[in-house]
Amino acid sequence: MTRKFFGTDGIRGLANTEPMTASTALKVGMAAGAYFTRGDHRHRVLIGKDTRLSGYMLEPALVAGFTAVGMDVFQVGPMPTPAVAMLTRALRCDLGVMISASHNPFHDNGIKLFGPDGYKLSDEAETEIEGMILGDAEPALAAADKLGRARRLDDALGRYVEFAKATLPKGRTLAGLKVVVDCANGAAYKAAPAVLWELEAEVIPIGVKPDGFNINRDCGSTHPTALQEAVVAHGAHVGVALDGDADRLVMVDERGQVIDGDQLMAVIAESWLRQGRLEKNGLVATVMSNLGLERFVQSIGVELIRTKVGDRYVLEAMRNEGYNLGGEQSGHIILSDFATTGDGIVAALQVLGALCESGQKASQFCRRFAPYPQLLRNVRHAGGKPLDAPKVQQAIDAAEKKLGKAGRIVIRPSGTEPLIRVMAEGEDEMLVQTVVADIVTALEQAA
Repeated sequence: MTRKFFGTDGIRGLANTEPMTASTALKVGMAAGAYFTRGDHRHRVLIGKDTRLSGYMLEPALVAGFTAVGMDVFQVGPMPTPAVAMLTRALRCDLGVMISASHNPFHDNGIKLFGPDGYKLSDEAETEIEGMILGDAEPALAAADKLGRARRLDDALGRYVEFAKATLPKGRTLAGLKVVVDCANGAAYKAAPAVLWELEAEVIPIGVKPDGFNINRDCGSTHPTALQEAVVAHGAHVGVALDGDADRLVMVDERGQVIDGDQLMAVIAESWLRQGRLEKNGLVATVMSNLGLERFVQSIGVELIRTKVGDRYVLEAMRNEGYNLGGEQSGHIILSDFATTGDGIVAALQVLGALCESGQKASQFCRRFAPYPQLLRNVRHAGGKPLDAPKVQQAIDAAEKKLGKAGRIVIRPSGTEPLIRVMAEGEDEMLVQTVVADIVTALEQAA
């Protein structure tokens, strides 16, 4: 069936507009609660959120839905998405919910659901829940004496802080490291500075004054300029930038230069390989990761496995094939030894721990390879299948021949807009620009 609510990462949209309304959130709570009610025990759900104004509207609606079908609710307030996933599993909850639109502006919001194992739901589970939301199967309301209860879980933050700290080897600290951390005025505004400070780093926090409107606004991993300036101004060794729900990460070296997800994955892969921790000597990345990353990891004996764009595809490959490190160029890094989803804080700790051990500057240590020139262009179209046009295929074939083994091309339709994304990379920057221009021209003519 065509899904109305669930997309590639839960339900998302403009706040107070369908499907991000209180009435739909109520139905989601009832449907998801009913779906995960299995057995005679007291069922419970854990709900976290980021700092958006609309969270005050959506959270009570979800609580009402869950309690209406007899499910008890733990509310943990602003908390990183990976913390919600971890706490769901640690507290043996039947379901976890994160209210967040990740790196989007404040006016958007979303609802992410996690199963009792801490993983995001399968397509099949989401489809069944959606059917219940739409009324295909009415959730069973609890009897008056079986209604659920809701309460705040006061020690949730401390639990997550201790969990994150424990991902560093026992006895290792970040003593001597001066770190600027940009929390994007989002879900990690308390957790991230606390983790770094308790690990003995000197911490300069920015983006830690959420007001309901400023999440991701000119800050965080998608807007690292403020972090770049702060690192240089404070003479810090390194900077850490999270997004609104802290499931992704970029870093900044002491010179104020951005270190993207590809470089961070290279650092972790090499460090874990040296420690004997890298499962199957493999790294899972998407088709968008730079060719420089692929060549680097191959040079140290690590295989790069590529997937479609999207962390769910990265995680799927990791689980199916037994790898424990994967991620995206955007900084969504999954470390399955510790987490069931991307965790920006834990990923940062792996890099910071290795940096401390190396004794090098971040500008040296965190740049493991020279990125190949990469160019991405978007071509808007009016519908149909412009990629099937003969002239487009001819342009693609010609481009692949020109690049040969010294480059590659990735062309894919957008999953959310009428766009064709054209990406090429290779050793010769001028050639990359030429082949992208040729394909874009052919697409524009076909569109």
